[in-house]
Amino acid sequence: MPLDQWRETVDADLTSVFLTCRAFLRHLADQPRESASIVLVGSTAALFGEAGHVDYSAAKAGMTYGLTLSLKNEIVRLAPRGRVDCVCPGWTDTPMAAGHTGDAKAVRRATSTMALRKIARPEDVASAIVFLASDALSGHISGVILPVEGGMEGRLLHP
Repeated sequence: MPLDQWRETVDADLTSVFLTCRAFLRHLADQPRESASIVLVGSTAALFGEAGHVDYSAAKAGMTYGLTLSLKNEIVRLAPRGRVDCVCPGWTDTPMAAGHTGDAKAVRRATSTMALRKIARPEDVASAIVFLASDALSGHISGVILPVEGGMEGRLLHP
């Protein structure tokens, strides 16, 4: 892998998230409140790795584990009930994945690692994000890494 590709991916998928969180936390420092929530969007690539995409997997893992688990301890200095969590979607029917989700053979291959054997809808991921962002629904949850991947295990379940 060329170093330029590595750097571009890490900047796009990790550095940009760091900068966004930093800006949010600076805003929170200027306008303190009792509660606040950050929900990051990782990937199953962070959980299982992904052949041919070590740059993406490493960047998402840094965000999923490093940022999520560190920021959950830092946000409470600014908001005593502040929370930081991460959703890790698997295969999801989005325009970015359209090249794969429209290919029946690729879908069969992907879903053979999932208990539910279906590609997620964007609404499945959005519902998890809303749940984690809600003080009413998850006000005592912080530092959670929530896979939204149909029970994917990173191994073949349905040969």
